[in-house]
Amino acid sequence: MIVGDFGEDYEIMVPFQALQAVGHEVHAVCPEREGGETVKTAVHDFRGDQTYLETRGHDFELTHGFDDVDPADYDALVVPGGRAPEYLRGYEEVLDAVRHFFEADKPVASICHGPQILAAAGVLGGYELTAYPAVRPEVEAAGCSWVDGVTTDGNLVTGQAWPDHPEWIAAFLDLLGTEIDHGAPAATAD
Repeated sequence: MIVGDFGEDYEIMVPFQALQAVGHEVHAVCPEREGGETVKTAVHDFRGDQTYLETRGHDFELTHGFDDVDPADYDALVVPGGRAPEYLRGYEEVLDAVRHFFEADKPVASICHGPQILAAAGVLGGYELTAYPAVRPEVEAAGCSWVDGVTTDGNLVTGQAWPDHPEWIAAFLDLLGTEIDHGAPAATAD
């Protein structure tokens, strides 16, 4: 998971914890930060305005330093949204990591403003996807087709914002081939 300061709190915290809850090991990294350091998050709330309202979120602790990980060692990538993607896309090492996952046809989940990084990496040509609606012109200019809801196209799962989490995370788990077994049903008493 590639994160950065003022990434969307829910779009970082919820998939990070949900993937762990079903047995996946998740590493969260940020350029120029080490494992154990934190990034500041922001909560984006939708209250009927033309865009979201932003308030300060949590401090999110990174699991590893960006330079300590090799994308080849990972099975999948999560690119959350918020404001972080607008500056993370300026790091060539971030773009190289993203390109690896697309070149290797590994599962990628991106939401909200996360596709800004994918657009900057030049990997969106021919995909159908969604993102936060304000990002639509940017991702279409990068060569993809817009879809209004959560979508899976090949190795890529996208959603518009954190209200899409149930469907977006479920679609990503399907793409990962994750099987959830809650064990045998409890016996019923008469």
